[in-house]
Amino acid sequence: MRTHYPGRIAPSASTTTARASAGPLLDHLGRLVRSGGEPALARLGLRPRHLVALTILRDHGGEIRQQRMAAALQIDGTNLVGLLNHLEAAGLVERRRSPEDRRRHVVELTGAGRRRLAQAEDALAALEDELLGALDDGERETLYRLLRKATGGQAGCAGQAAACAGDDAGC
Repeated sequence: MRTHYPGRIAPSASTTTARASAGPLLDHLGRLVRSGGEPALARLGLRPRHLVALTILRDHGGEIRQQRMAAALQIDGTNLVGLLNHLEAAGLVERRRSPEDRRRHVVELTGAGRRRLAQAEDALAALEDELLGALDDGERETLYRLLRKATGGQAGCAGQAAACAGDDAGC
């Protein structure tokens, strides 16, 4: 595993005198996360969109209506079918008809899906530890809290999915 990411932005004297802009730093950090995270997920047979779908399922207690999942992911139902086909072929999810309404499908996270999600989260946590190694635990918590605040409390698609957990009208 790499211990240093090329392209880290070193602080300069001008960062203390000029108005600081977080945009370029956030973009750079995002690129580092993607460049390390995508290969880590690929080793597990996953792509970032798979991770988000599995996270949404887990955060909804292991199952969700397919239509609600499409809304949470903000993708068209047809695209969701392709995503679910891949996850189902890998044994990570199962689809079945809703017992309440046979016209609807329910997506369920399998035991294998839970294990793969845990492996992916462990791999990404290791990457985060590497990328944020200069921050102590308190600074990391502050960074996370500020990022959640800046994004309106939503942690990506999984956060949006949690917001949809209430009434169906919002999704």
